[in-house]
Amino acid sequence: MPGAPNRPPEVAAPPPPKAAEPPELKVVRRLVPSHVALLLDSWKGPLSPELSGPFEKAESSLAAGDLAGATSALDLLAIRFAEPRWPSLPEPFRRLRVAIPVPVPPHWDPEHEMTTAEREARRARRIADDQLVLAEACVTWAAGHGLETAELRSLVEEARSALGPDGVGEGFYPRIDMLWSRLREQLPRPRTAARAPPPRTAAADEA
Repeated sequence: MPGAPNRPPEVAAPPPPKAAEPPELKVVRRLVPSHVALLLDSWKGPLSPELSGPFEKAESSLAAGDLAGATSALDLLAIRFAEPRWPSLPEPFRRLRVAIPVPVPPHWDPEHEMTTAEREARRARRIADDQLVLAEACVTWAAGHGLETAELRSLVEEARSALGPDGVGEGFYPRIDMLWSRLREQLPRPRTAARAPPPRTAAADEA
């Protein structure tokens, strides 16, 4: 319109940044299902210290605020879970094992032509899917071992509804994290085999 003042085009305000989640939550999301995995009947007796040691290290490191130490201990436990000398974990607990990718030509990789954003979204969805099926399996185990699961089942259903076809909804991880927190309060300690005493030295025998 002639004579109308020039107005700059309106620019939509950027969305507010998401609040950073406490970093210890990522440790708990691995620690609690690993705890349940160590309680499965497939172990047929007390755990070897090679299995219980990394778990106990992860627990103590988390309590001390040493997230790097807790993550390192869980990585070691994931390696132990994948070793053939131990009983094979049932699904979906096999998802806790260390990932050993199969080498394939680049053009066979379904993510080869994806953008970085698409790859990150695909990875985030895969992690969320793993969390949901692990949560379901842990609640099923808890129900079969006399633990209170009414609230846990409700949290699983709420998390499932937040995991839609368009991606991971904002309500997903608050429910999953609450589930892990509630379940962790009820879990018994894994049974651990007694460690062998250190060998006696000649000096000790003389004493």
